[in-house]
Amino acid sequence: MQSLTFTPGRAFLSADSTQPPWTVVFEDEGVAAYFYACDRTSTTHEDSILDAMLIYNVGALEKSDRENERPTSERIAAVEWSKDGLRAALYLDGIPQALYDFGTRAGYCRMDFPNFMEEQGDNWRKSTHAWSEDAMRRFEAELYGLAAQE
Repeated sequence: MQSLTFTPGRAFLSADSTQPPWTVVFEDEGVAAYFYACDRTSTTHEDSILDAMLIYNVGALEKSDRENERPTSERIAAVEWSKDGLRAALYLDGIPQALYDFGTRAGYCRMDFPNFMEEQGDNWRKSTHAWSEDAMRRFEAELYGLAAQE
């Protein structure tokens, strides 16, 4: 597991799969934070991004922290890859926020954003990023050697 302690508004965490060429990136550039699925064989940064999912809006997160009287704005982001290197989960403060499945070419996140109409030739599902407790449960069950609860 790779992790990063950060303050919302600026963060970068990149984690490579054991199965090249897959990489995931968590990035907070100040306004919002996204989780990216990437292919390291692409020659340009733009072409390497297969999919992107919104994780949070910095302003909304700061407002929530104030309302809940959170004692610190510091957070912990962590990325965990599956044993087969085809799935990666993003956790914020120990809570799963997003999951990429490179095998099925699908992403799941709690924000379910952004979504696009399917286009001919797309090889990654982008019409929905709806959160899937089942997909996360299977991921963690495999990771920790537990039987998935149906």
